[in-house]
Amino acid sequence: MRTLLTARLANNIESTVLLADGLKDLSTHLGSYGRSVLWIFDTNTAKLFKQLPPSHVVLESGESQKNFASLERIISTALEEGLARDGRIIGFGGGVVCDLAGFAASVYMRGCTLTLVPTTLLAMVDASLGGKTAIDYRGVKNIVGSFYPAREVLISTDVLHTLNEREYLNGLGEVLKHALLSSDDRLYHFVVTYKNEILSRDAKILDLMVELSLRVKLEYIEQDPTEQLGIRQMLNLGHTFGHALESTFHFGTFSHGSAVAWGCCRALEAGVSLGITDRSWADGALKLFRSYGYDVDYRIGRGDWISYREHLMKDKKRLDGKLLFVLLEGQGSGVLKTLDTALIQQLVIAKPTF
Repeated sequence: MRTLLTARLANNIESTVLLADGLKDLSTHLGSYGRSVLWIFDTNTAKLFKQLPPSHVVLESGESQKNFASLERIISTALEEGLARDGRIIGFGGGVVCDLAGFAASVYMRGCTLTLVPTTLLAMVDASLGGKTAIDYRGVKNIVGSFYPAREVLISTDVLHTLNEREYLNGLGEVLKHALLSSDDRLYHFVVTYKNEILSRDAKILDLMVELSLRVKLEYIEQDPTEQLGIRQMLNLGHTFGHALESTFHFGTFSHGSAVAWGCCRALEAGVSLGITDRSWADGALKLFRSYGYDVDYRIGRGDWISYREHLMKDKKRLDGKLLFVLLEGQGSGVLKTLDTALIQQLVIAKPTF
């Protein structure tokens, strides 16, 4: 295992990201933890094992499982298995598993050791690092949660070859978001230059892409681990628009990454409209998202506006009761702004065709 990076995050927890040299290397490291472990899988990742570990929970896959019932099931199993406070919860799966395992570890006996093994690109570059854990409640995404970083994040990009195209693009949406947020343009140039290799999942390119993307996120979370200074909030680029889109269509039509990609493009257009974002730079970024196959020109129907607006108003990214959107002045330079309802409608609703 090779150390990619180490960060001191919320609750003064040191979080280390390790890159495995293949699945055998990953398996050897996981075998060193001993028996005081509770594993969390979903139905997809459980299939990767010929025989599951003795203490485990297998959840159905999908966003719909991020709820109190799943959390209760994990806590109940931990109690039944006699997991002590010095035990370890291992989340082995995508973003949903990472979020649930992290939240369970944060509240079980007021905090036990957490290890995450992200198995999707989205989880590798986003959910596994930074300590944000959450479940959904009453149709509102990530509204109940905590900051609780994993002690270790173990990554093997070999598993990315098992993902279908939709799930792979789900993660690339967050990578492209990080490319816009990087304080330098290294990741941006990387995703432009190596687009074909990224889409064909070249092994060496995947390792470097994941590392570059994580280092962008690290820039923000180390300075502001619990989102108190307005720095980490920049990572919410595309999320205010995107979460409302996901929620409007009940987390089924749009994957998180595709919704974030769509939301980033709405934020770029908002910035141009307000004179904050340079038009030529925004046009280049929109072109980049299109080149990766995202439907950035999609607009909701007028009949969906009421639901979309309701989900926007439930968003937790607020200050003094006002909903905040991350806009970009340029490469790696974000600002928080409120937007008029009329402008939001203009950005998200399809224009009449008659």
